[in-house]
Amino acid sequence: MGKLRIAEIFKSIQGEGTRAGLPCAFVRLAGCNLRCSYCDTDYAQDAQSGSEMGVDEVAAQVRDFGLPLVQITGGEPLLQPACAELIDILLEDGATVLLETNGSQDISVVDPRVIKIIDLKCPASGESGTIRRENIEQLHLNDEVKFVVSNRGDYEWAREVILRERLAEKCTILLSPASGELEPRKLAEWMLRDRLVARLQLQLHKIIWGDERSR
Repeated sequence: MGKLRIAEIFKSIQGEGTRAGLPCAFVRLAGCNLRCSYCDTDYAQDAQSGSEMGVDEVAAQVRDFGLPLVQITGGEPLLQPACAELIDILLEDGATVLLETNGSQDISVVDPRVIKIIDLKCPASGESGTIRRENIEQLHLNDEVKFVVSNRGDYEWAREVILRERLAEKCTILLSPASGELEPRKLAEWMLRDRLVARLQLQLHKIIWGDERSR
């Protein structure tokens, strides 16, 4: 069994995406290759932060929660090769596995049973040039693409990508206002005006607990 660098393992209410509101186990891997301007998990950026754990140890902690929904996130989880081992175990356990990735790593290596959530970085993030174009072609209908929108320019950029890549035919599209930078109402109005085939998402976990996370 391989080793993983773990920032934290916890249970909470899923705050984003099509499964928002469901109890979920979270495994946050340490280390990220990007430095987004709005990052709210900067404590997980350093690849040497957190604790080293065996894949079997991580899976055992997840099992103890007794929840059928598990999200692997980061950091950037695909930077750690042993992430694939963890995914295999969780799938064998019968869990529904979500994988949140920043879009810079190859997702073709991920088991197709995994629901991939790709965060396509808008210009205000400072990391929009890191998107791996091939990943868009690897999307399945059960996958999700998320845009964190900080301003009008970000929205127009996201709208262009959605239309150009015909994302509505490939996956679920999520638009999220960057916390403290864009009012949700304004983003909703833009989406309604353009009849954009996308889902407005607010971070439900932050509405409930603020910056804290349930355990």
